[in-house]
Amino acid sequence: MQQLLAPINEFLGCETPNSWIEHARQPQQLTDLLIDHCNCELKAAQTAMMMVRKYAIDKSSANILKIWAKPYEDFVYSQARDAHAFLNRDVKKNDITNELVANHRLSISADLLSKMIKLIKEEFHHFEQVLQIMTTRGIDYSNMRAGTYAKQLISHVRTHEPLTIVDKLIVGAFIEARSCERFAKIAPHLDDELGKFYISLLRSEARHYQDYLSLAQDVAAEDISDRIAYFRVQEAALIMADDTEFRFHSGVPV
Repeated sequence: MQQLLAPINEFLGCETPNSWIEHARQPQQLTDLLIDHCNCELKAAQTAMMMVRKYAIDKSSANILKIWAKPYEDFVYSQARDAHAFLNRDVKKNDITNELVANHRLSISADLLSKMIKLIKEEFHHFEQVLQIMTTRGIDYSNMRAGTYAKQLISHVRTHEPLTIVDKLIVGAFIEARSCERFAKIAPHLDDELGKFYISLLRSEARHYQDYLSLAQDVAAEDISDRIAYFRVQEAALIMADDTEFRFHSGVPV
């Protein structure tokens, strides 16, 4: 695990403060932690899907992605959601990868498509895993308002291409890296089931961070170290800032 985390800790500008860990480990925070984590997994899938639709595929393939995401979005946005029915629904095992057609907007469109589809599959799976844990524990899913962490990072993205996609990919790398770091930090303080589950997520989250970063470097076709350093400062500032809301990616609890 230390080998896995070493490059992530080096990539991030700070560690999660102990005050966040102490707050997150309190039993009364478990419901909020799991609901926000569940929402984060779906948001990660949706973000990757939007990137694929915008940069990597044609219109017919975009419709295939919409159909793929529909059961998840129907569940999340329904007022009469049924977690048991959703988790036990009949799921088609067909792999949609071969149905998607990469466009030629970017030189890395095919690689972006391949990496992001794998990421989306895993994030959808993680969403279902968290939802299953919540359901088993009698915790109802709810549309908890997202924290400001991702929105504030995105606010620093440059507004003209190809700089926009480079920045979006770097932001994705930081979000995935921070998720991985926090899973490792909080796991020892949770019950055995949750602790093992969070440790099981480390490898995929670490790969997601690496995929985002390698795609950013490839599409930029020039050194992006300065841009990474810029976002490292912004991300660390958010993590170390006082925060009145407790979320999986929130700052120091007030």
